[in-house]
Amino acid sequence: MPSEARTVGTNKPPVFAREATGLVKNVTFWDAVTLNVANMSAGSALALIGYTMVLLPTVSGVNLVYGSMIAFVMSIPQIIVYSMMSRRMPRTGGDYVWLTRSIGGFLGGPLSLFGYALGNLPYLALTVLSAVFAIGSVGVALGNMGYLGLALPGNLAGAQPEYQFLIGAVIYAAIVGVNLLRPKGGYKLVAVLTTLGLAAWILSIVVLLSAGTTGVQNYINGLNIANTTYTSVASSYSGPSFDFGNTVGLLIPFFAFFTYPWLNAAPAVGSELRGKQTLRWNVAISGLISFLVVTISFGAMYYAGGFAFITGALANSNLVYNYSFNFWTLAMGVAPNAMVATFIGIGWIVWVLAIVAYLVIVEARYLLAFGFDRFLPTIISRVDDKRGSPDIALLVDLAISIVLMAGAAFLYGTLVSLYGTIVAPMIYFMFIGIGAAVYAVKREKGRSKIVLAVSGLLMAIVFAYFTYQFLAYPAIWGGNNLAYGYVAFTFVFGIVIYIASKSYYSKKGIDIGLAFKEIPPE
Repeated sequence: MPSEARTVGTNKPPVFAREATGLVKNVTFWDAVTLNVANMSAGSALALIGYTMVLLPTVSGVNLVYGSMIAFVMSIPQIIVYSMMSRRMPRTGGDYVWLTRSIGGFLGGPLSLFGYALGNLPYLALTVLSAVFAIGSVGVALGNMGYLGLALPGNLAGAQPEYQFLIGAVIYAAIVGVNLLRPKGGYKLVAVLTTLGLAAWILSIVVLLSAGTTGVQNYINGLNIANTTYTSVASSYSGPSFDFGNTVGLLIPFFAFFTYPWLNAAPAVGSELRGKQTLRWNVAISGLISFLVVTISFGAMYYAGGFAFITGALANSNLVYNYSFNFWTLAMGVAPNAMVATFIGIGWIVWVLAIVAYLVIVEARYLLAFGFDRFLPTIISRVDDKRGSPDIALLVDLAISIVLMAGAAFLYGTLVSLYGTIVAPMIYFMFIGIGAAVYAVKREKGRSKIVLAVSGLLMAIVFAYFTYQFLAYPAIWGGNNLAYGYVAFTFVFGIVIYIASKSYYSKKGIDIGLAFKEIPPE
């Protein structure tokens, strides 16, 4: 029973900021699934794979299909943990609530702050800009070179950072506005964007399979790139079709950093999920959908272009950097007409916009949960009585992200390195696994205890490996002093905030540590 109910008729202050979050159960099953699918960023992974492949020390035997399969298997313990824990504590903040109730607020709060909330804000700003880059890239791919200024990062000659920032800020402010005025509309926006992206993906698969090798040859040769033909690119690769060591050691982290671990969006809005089946199945279904999207896409590329050509092309810096070679541009290039190519291009753009739209929702819910527990100022947990929107949290996100976006637009060559903050969520997910195991030992019984404990430990081991890979290969995954500094600062900042909040409220007779021993009300 929530602590507030036990304080009625007494002089004891309430444990939480108030007796209910004020949020409404408006999130349907498909809303929850698409929220997670947007979080897992499969569409963006298909666009960015080349930027990883060109940096690998070798691509010999690096097989994207097998790599996706192995990475998905490694994500199964996490799927089990999130499915079980989201049913036990379906609350706003999701894994933040589970972690702090398992290992306490002093460590769990700062881990959640640096591992997701503040750790994701640079990613959010950079993702908004990447949506603008996608708009520019699609325009160029369709033959309109006037869009080139939007497609080029701000540190390259010919880029138009002022327009990139303006367009990005308008897009982001519009999405925040939708969530402020009608929270249900924010979820529907994610659902529509993700569904449209999936439709474009299906069309892309059909186009690639229909075009086959002849279509790919005609597309590449038709680009008229000096010393670059289909045959020359294919012959540039002579290795095996699969090498287990290289695939696991060099490629698996790509799927970890971009796709499979990001199952926490729907659980983070747990108090708004409608129906028991939504709680039970949204994580597993969204994981399966993302797995199919990624794996089938790379399989279709191999089928159409051949393994040697696709591997050689994705490792070709000229094709990747100057011609944006990826799944989407390949499908656009072999499309039978401009209308089909345009729809595929729109699909690429909306995949990125769906990421932004989901982040607006989920970031606000984490901040709300922090304020609800008094880890952050309680004003952040405010929910508008009429609209049911976490307005202060949304506005805080907007203000910080706009500043970061401006910096990234005009100082892209420097701030793009903040993609390296991805190490923080890897550490966070490792502790989520540990927290799940602790929870299982303390509170579960029978088979559930064994399943949750084992899955939690396996999840922790998997993410410890991913963290090691990130730190071992900084040149590939973006590790750098700026990113490490940001991560360290946000963690220390979280500890300082916790201590300050605990001291502040203790003077008012409130022990905020008690909140982390209770499941918060809905």
